[in-house]
Amino acid sequence: MNTKLQIFYACDDAFVKYTIVSLRSMIENASKEHNYHVHILNTNITEEMKQRVLELQNESFEITFDDVNKYLDSIAEKLPLRHYYSKTTYFRFFISEMFPKYDKALYIDSDTIVLGDISKLFETDVSDHYLAACTEQAMAQVGVYGTYAEEVVGVCRDQFFNAGVMLINCKAFRENEVLDKFIYHLGQYNFIVTQDEDYLNLICKDNVLLLDQKWNTELTDGLEYPYDINTAHILHYIMVNKPWHYGNCRGADIFWRYAKETSVYEMLKSELDAYTEEEKKRDAASAENLYQMAIDETNRPDNYLKRTKQEAHEDRCRILEKIAQYEKEGRFDEDVEEDPPSRPIMPGEVDYLQKKLSTKIKAKIAFTAAEKFVDKLVKSKQLIIKEIKGIEHFSNLKSGAIVTCNHFNAYDSFAMELAYRAAKQKKRKLFRVIREGNYTSFPGFYGTLMRSCNTLPLSSNPETMKEFTKSTITLLQKGHFVLIYPEQSMWWNYRKPKPLQNGGFFLAAKAGVPVLPCFITMEDSDIMGDDGFPIQEYTINISEPIYPDAELRPGQNASIMRDRNYELWKSIYEDTYGIKLEY
Repeated sequence: MNTKLQIFYACDDAFVKYTIVSLRSMIENASKEHNYHVHILNTNITEEMKQRVLELQNESFEITFDDVNKYLDSIAEKLPLRHYYSKTTYFRFFISEMFPKYDKALYIDSDTIVLGDISKLFETDVSDHYLAACTEQAMAQVGVYGTYAEEVVGVCRDQFFNAGVMLINCKAFRENEVLDKFIYHLGQYNFIVTQDEDYLNLICKDNVLLLDQKWNTELTDGLEYPYDINTAHILHYIMVNKPWHYGNCRGADIFWRYAKETSVYEMLKSELDAYTEEEKKRDAASAENLYQMAIDETNRPDNYLKRTKQEAHEDRCRILEKIAQYEKEGRFDEDVEEDPPSRPIMPGEVDYLQKKLSTKIKAKIAFTAAEKFVDKLVKSKQLIIKEIKGIEHFSNLKSGAIVTCNHFNAYDSFAMELAYRAAKQKKRKLFRVIREGNYTSFPGFYGTLMRSCNTLPLSSNPETMKEFTKSTITLLQKGHFVLIYPEQSMWWNYRKPKPLQNGGFFLAAKAGVPVLPCFITMEDSDIMGDDGFPIQEYTINISEPIYPDAELRPGQNASIMRDRNYELWKSIYEDTYGIKLEY
């Protein structure tokens, strides 16, 4: 038998009877070649109903009840609105944190019937995504809901997923702090149309693997599929389309086929028989209200996407004003945006030369993840490289080199990564010098890249800086490349070259290797970013390498190479933009 497949439902005492039917269908159709552990996340299920669920256990299926109250108590200080989190619909956010030993888990709503072999869904590789799920067909097929998805949540209607069936990469949820992001966004904006599904789509945007729709065939009025629903793997009775309320709703016969095989059949039949016309009218009104709610939220002048775009635009405008002020005052080596808080990196803390096996493994994993991330940025046109000029200067280098670049965006290092790839220097690595705070303080995915993706962090500790200097010189002499930003500050979308600092040039001089000057010029694309400014198209200009003079001292070489580098950047700037460089 294989390792147990982890499956999660979330329900209360009133809803657990539907869980029983869903679970009964799952057990009947699941492969016996696997073992399964079914978790029922709950706060208040009675012992009687628990026993009814446990009757379904067999040699392949283990069932346990997990009280979410205990977990909620353990993180009470993080939850500003405890009553919100007590709703079963939010329990799916807790799975990765409640069960830290699991790297992969399936969440499934109780209002489902599983017709396929659930183990087949677990074969899906989600290692490069936060989760795998199916497109939310209400968004894809109904114009009002699709417009809501795009203009309120900010997710394309064809990419918006239904959260009722999710194969979760629990490891990625933890590393990218999905629960904390949910808590943050819940305090910022109250999504009221699909609630937790909206938050999940917002947080997981661009990190979702879309599944064959048969894994979540949503049944309600108005939705159609190009296949017989009897061939679906999972049926999902969404909105008011509940077979225990409407005996003639779509797919009701399939639900009742499995319901008859459970101990709650009579209970469900009584519920169906007792459902009144008044309740059905309320259902119809509820569906109409949801539709109108989507329209109203879309038209709100301060809906989530409009507000965040406005805030982002205002923030960028403030940054541009600050850049203009800093330029006027000659404060070129100061950042205009706040760095993350830091602590000193202590001697021995960083394995600069990657001598440890664990460092090598982490670097390989991080570099693979970074490559995929960069490719995704390029595909989505968040990073646009128009042209790389002078790539031969990079390709023809026979030694290590300090690679210089102007610093104007968090993605400019990714642009240089693409230049490195284009140079086809795969036998030698490209390292990046980063700030201390970037190494010590970044959380989640970016933190992983900062700490493990061939980075060389600076330090405020003098002894650690000695290690940094010695190691960097060693890497250069071994033939590797080290990317530095000699301006020592990042000014967003700033096109001019700023005065350069000596540090990186001194390292090149000490190592006896050249400096490879790279200057990125930019122009507005026709794609508007979320901040209301055009995404920039980059041209990477690579000049001939500048070699140190063996007859000169390192300090003299550093000054000469620095000045030459600046003159090359200045010439590229003036030739590209057709204006004289002035501050």
